Amino acid sequence: MDLAMIGLGKMGMNMATRLVRGGHRVVGYARTRATVEEAERLGIEGAHSLEEAVGRLNSPRIAWVMIPAGKATDDTISHLSSLLRKGDIVIDGGNSNYKDDARHAALLEAKGIEFVDCGTSGGIWGISEGYSLMIGGKPEVAEKMRPIFETLAPAVDKGWGVVGPHGAGHFVKMVHNGIEYGMMQAFAEGFSILKAKKEFGLDLAQVSHIWQHGSVVRSWLLDLAANALDEDAQLKDVKPWVADSGEGRWTVFESIDLDVPAPVITLALQMRFASRDEENYTARMLAALRNQFGGHAIKKAE
Repeated sequence: MDLAMIGLGKMGMNMATRLVRGGHRVVGYARTRATVEEAERLGIEGAHSLEEAVGRLNSPRIAWVMIPAGKATDDTISHLSSLLRKGDIVIDGGNSNYKDDARHAALLEAKGIEFVDCGTSGGIWGISEGYSLMIGGKPEVAEKMRPIFETLAPAVDKGWGVVGPHGAGHFVKMVHNGIEYGMMQAFAEGFSILKAKKEFGLDLAQVSHIWQHGSVVRSWLLDLAANALDEDAQLKDVKPWVADSGEGRWTVFESIDLDVPAPVITLALQMRFASRDEENYTARMLAALRNQFGGHAIKKAE
């Protein structure tokens, strides 16, 4: 099958490359000429506009959108709606809010264009390990693209599936990322406790490798932690500043709306916020209060 990959960031580029290696024809579009040229070196056909990318596809035309959530995705899907025709398909494989999917589906459906939301997980390793694909939309439309999903997934019958109607794919991916936040936080705290026990002189890389075999906490995240510790157990070159993609926030909002307690995911999100506070006024106030009521010593800022 052939399709256009709209957005050639790291993940979009890797997905397009995996598809090309799997025998698919991919036309890749990016805003910068250098990115398009890089894609061409990987066997992806380059396009320098949405019009060119769509115009080079055979019908039914498939456009896989892999760009940041929000206005960028809104504008791109709106533009595609004016370029595509009845029977064509748009896949949003980015991290869009699931609430946007119904609006996008309605916009396209009015012109006879099909829409699929596809929560995509796999990061930079997906090009070799395959991607986890959580698909929302009409099953019969997804079935038309089975060869694409089977190529991107870890196996033809593993790691992908239609999970529900429009919005369900991004909703499942949103909760997936919330769970990821909690798991990452637990590993980070655990290794921090191990590191703090100075008298044992623990080799954190050694511990991570022991846990990789037979332990109930063995996982891909643990494998990645082991990789990082092998490179630098002190993580001295890593700034303690942790971003969030937005999906962790949305998961917390949903837990509140649905009256479902999610303290671990919520606290993991809050800890990411705390990592960015170089001023850390909260900690300063806590220290000042302890000094005020108990005369506890304050460490003066340098």
